[in-house]
Amino acid sequence: MVYIFLADGFEEIEALTVVDVLRRAEIDSKMVSVGNEIVTGAHGIPVVADCVIDDVSVKGVDMLILPGGMPGTTNLEQNEKVQHFLQFAVDNQKWIAAICAAPMVLGKKGYLKDREAICYPGCEKYLLGAVIKDNHVNVSGKFITSKGPGTAMDFALTIVSVLKNEDIAHQLRVQMLY
Repeated sequence: MVYIFLADGFEEIEALTVVDVLRRAEIDSKMVSVGNEIVTGAHGIPVVADCVIDDVSVKGVDMLILPGGMPGTTNLEQNEKVQHFLQFAVDNQKWIAAICAAPMVLGKKGYLKDREAICYPGCEKYLLGAVIKDNHVNVSGKFITSKGPGTAMDFALTIVSVLKNEDIAHQLRVQMLY
């Protein structure tokens, strides 16, 4: 199971592109609100989450995904339950993917130390001890990081390639004319 955490102020294109692509790849995924069932994105788009964080557990988690956006990233970072899920994922070698400003959440906790990572320009100082890269998407260990809204499709397809395989990611690229 893949959980895409949504907090008010999330970057819509980063979250919804990932959800769409994962579901096309038939990867079990849920949009998990860290607050109310309806979550409002950074650009005022309301999204109905599949569930709220109180209704999910770490059992069966394969990957956690943090979309960026402000104040969505800050809201994710300040949520104790999100922090619990992240620590579980790190301790149990589960995948964590973060895009745009959201890699800061991982960087501030030291999870990216000595790993290659990327984030939205200007947020690099929060990736404590990381080796900062300048590509669209970076995979390092069990962490996937990506630069921002314009890299959301590459981010989503990279997630598919690690959870399924590169052939399925390529098929989706072709089907979506990407």
